[in-house]
Amino acid sequence: MEDARWRTATIAVTVFAAIEFVVLAGLAVAVFGNPLANGLKPGTASAAARVRAPVRAQPTHARLPRSEVSVIVLNGNGRAGAAAAAAQRVRARGYRLGSVGNATRTDYTRTLVMYRPGYAAEGARLAHDLHVRIVSPLDGMSTRQLMGSHLVLLVGTAG
Repeated sequence: MEDARWRTATIAVTVFAAIEFVVLAGLAVAVFGNPLANGLKPGTASAAARVRAPVRAQPTHARLPRSEVSVIVLNGNGRAGAAAAAAQRVRARGYRLGSVGNATRTDYTRTLVMYRPGYAAEGARLAHDLHVRIVSPLDGMSTRQLMGSHLVLLVGTAG
């Protein structure tokens, strides 16, 4: 008799857990959407392979020689002469100077190299030459603002 009560209790708990699971799954689909909706073709039960646009690989080696790469040097730390000193280092490495000036902000804590589209390898080479650790695509500047230059060296308080 006692076995029957345990069996009944076990079945009741299992049914309750199954109902709870179905409710939670329904809530998850309602809140997060159906994660399988984009992976299944209508009328089939197998996941379809997603077609991705080909990713254009960044060149690993700079195409332009240093003498043809134009660099804008901006002082982003507020210390007088920081951009001029960095510009001398850039010129000493064989790069052309586009212009030297002040950034719109003076609270940059790190020096960084930014590159315009298509010049990631040249940006990485300049960063390597000057021992700069941060290299990124243009951020906060448009290609138009570069006035034909390829790279921007933004001088912060630390290298």
